[in-house]
Amino acid sequence: MPYDSSLDKQLFAKEFEFENEKVVVSAHSYNNGLNKLQIGREIKNRDGIYKFARLGRLSKQEIEAILPLIQEALNVM
Repeated sequence: MPYDSSLDKQLFAKEFEFENEKVVVSAHSYNNGLNKLQIGREIKNRDGIYKFARLGRLSKQEIEAILPLIQEALNVM
């Protein structure tokens, strides 16, 4: 069965913005299934538009910034 965006319910989403990028913490439930946490990175291009990027490794500063967001998401889940 292919992915159907109409079945994806976003329970929580907040972001922390850094210089030219932001880290997004969100919680989702797909097809009324198990609630799951998602962490993503978006990088600002030359036109000032944010584009999805591989999360990869997180700096200590990024971790400290998103830990409260992760806790908020846990409370919603």
